Amino acid sequence: MTAFWAEPDFDAHESVTLVHDRASGLTAIIAVHSTHLGPAAGGTRFWHYADPAGAMRDCLRLSRGMSYKNAMAGLPMGGGKAVILADSARTKTPAMLAAFGDAVEALGGRYVTAEDVGICEADMVAVSKRTAHVSGLPVEGDGSAGGDPGPFTAYGIYLGIKAAVAHQLGKDSVAGVHVALQGTGSVGGGVARLLARDGARLTLADINAERASALAAELGGVAVAADAIMATPCDVFSPNALGAILDDAGIAMLDCAIVAGGANNQLAQAQHGAALAARGILYAPDYVINAGGIISVATEYLARAQGRSGDVAEVNALVAQIPGRLAAIWAESASSGLTADAVADRMAQKLIGRG
Repeated sequence: MTAFWAEPDFDAHESVTLVHDRASGLTAIIAVHSTHLGPAAGGTRFWHYADPAGAMRDCLRLSRGMSYKNAMAGLPMGGGKAVILADSARTKTPAMLAAFGDAVEALGGRYVTAEDVGICEADMVAVSKRTAHVSGLPVEGDGSAGGDPGPFTAYGIYLGIKAAVAHQLGKDSVAGVHVALQGTGSVGGGVARLLARDGARLTLADINAERASALAAELGGVAVAADAIMATPCDVFSPNALGAILDDAGIAMLDCAIVAGGANNQLAQAQHGAALAARGILYAPDYVINAGGIISVATEYLARAQGRSGDVAEVNALVAQIPGRLAAIWAESASSGLTADAVADRMAQKLIGRG
C-alpha cells in the first residue's frame, strides 16, 4: 500500500482505517473525511482493484465527495466511505460481511455505512447484525424510508436534468429533449424511465449490452455500444456508471449542451471542470445532483436513532431541493466567473468548516 497521506486526494482525512481479517479473508478500507456536521455517512463499495493503491485512491475520493454531498444536501452528517477489496472472482461470504460489521462497530458511530456498487440490501442486513451504524435496510412499512436508495438517487437526477434543461436550453419540459444515458442499472434505468414518462428522446448504453437493449425496447429509445455513448450527439449527456470519465479524451468526444448524471467523481482531475466550461457545456456537480440516495439512507438512520420510522414524504421533500441548489451554483458561477464545480466545492468546504 502506498503512503496514502501523500495522495492528492487525502485532503486532511480525519482517519483512514485499514482492515484485514485473516479468518474471513476480509480486506477493507474505511475512510472518514469529516465529522464536522455529524457522523461520517457513506456507502460501502465491493470491487476488485488491480492495484491496492487504486482502492485507496478511490476510497479517499469517494469519502471526500460524501463530505461535500452531505453538506450540500443539508444533512447533519459528515462524510466517509468504505471499500471492500474483492478478489478477481468477487468472492463475498457471510463471514466477510460479519467482519466488516465488526470493523464499522469498532469506530464507535463515527462512520455510518450503506450500500454502494457491489453491495445489496441483503448485505446491509448481514452487516446490521454486527453494528447499528448501518442504513439502507428493508422498508418497515408503507410510506417508511429505507431500503434501496437507488430510486431516490434517480429521482434527484431526473429533477436535476429538468433544472439543467430549463437553465441551459430555456425549456420548461424535457419532452423531445435528447438524453444520452451511460449506465442503465438501478440509477440510470430509473432516470431513463422518469425521462421517458415525460417524453424525452433517449439513447442508452451499458457494459451489459442486453440490459441497455431491453430498456431501450421498453421505453422506445435506442441502444448503442458502450464505447459510443459519449460521442452521441444529444442535448444532455447523463453519466450514471463509474467515475473519472470526464478526462481530456472524454470531454473532447462530447457533443452535448449539458452533463448531468449520477456517477460519482465524474471529473478525472480538477482542471476538467474548466475544460467543460470552455466548451460551453453546463455541468451539474455530481455530488449535488446525485444526493437523493444519501438523503434517503440518512433520513432512515436519523429517524431510527430517534426511535421512529423515516417518512418517504420527508425524503422526497429534501430531494426536491436539489434543483434549487443547482440553480444557486449556476447563478454564482455566472456572476463570479468560477466554474460550477469550483463554486460547489467552495460552498461545501465552507459548510464543513474548511472554507
